[in-house]
Amino acid sequence: MIFAQIMAGGVGKRMGNTELPKQFLKLADKPILIHTLEKFIIFTDFERILVSAHPNWVQYTKDLIDKFINDKRIIVIEGGQERNDTVMAAISYIEKKYGPNATHTLLMHDAVRPFVTHRIIRENIVKSKEFMAVDTLIGATDTIVSVDGGVITDIPVRDRMYQGQTPQTVNIDKFKEYYNSMSATDKLKLSDSAKVMLLAGCQVGVVKGELSNTKITTPYDLKISEIIAREGLDVH
Repeated sequence: MIFAQIMAGGVGKRMGNTELPKQFLKLADKPILIHTLEKFIIFTDFERILVSAHPNWVQYTKDLIDKFINDKRIIVIEGGQERNDTVMAAISYIEKKYGPNATHTLLMHDAVRPFVTHRIIRENIVKSKEFMAVDTLIGATDTIVSVDGGVITDIPVRDRMYQGQTPQTVNIDKFKEYYNSMSATDKLKLSDSAKVMLLAGCQVGVVKGELSNTKITTPYDLKISEIIAREGLDVH
């Protein structure tokens, strides 16, 4: 079975002084989270669509989804303190409901990337049948510079540099096996699910992302996204 997980547990500190976490702010008169979920519910591949919410916002999230979307596959669960804790909470839910299975797959996406295209989601699903892990990437347009102690230590060749987006997709069994073998220190340092799988010795397949698949983090991002949402400029 394949499951989707929408990461909606952030409190949006970089968004500034807002009454609601950023995933609940409105774009074109609809909450960001709802825009994102609407991209996923069209796919019948997903057995369940788990929305991982901050413990203080679980009921609010449930009420919001009920107001806009009628899809019984959507389940709101509590997220964890760190990103991988949130992933493990979803895995725990899946295994309690469906039992462990070597073929179970989890596709994870940021709630605040509402312009993810159907193509990106579809290709993650398709490539998950070939690879134990899949990552969504776009080529770096600016030069990437490595800095340590206030000085440049390396300037990698830009043609080989990519920027990570979501979704990221993993084989649940393999992710859980390797994550549980990691030290507490490594668990705190490794917040990227694809990197966890890479260190586990898995080949990580690549799906081409889109510039429009942006993450809404700051007030500037929100203003640009409002224009995109109102003009219908996101690509399906």
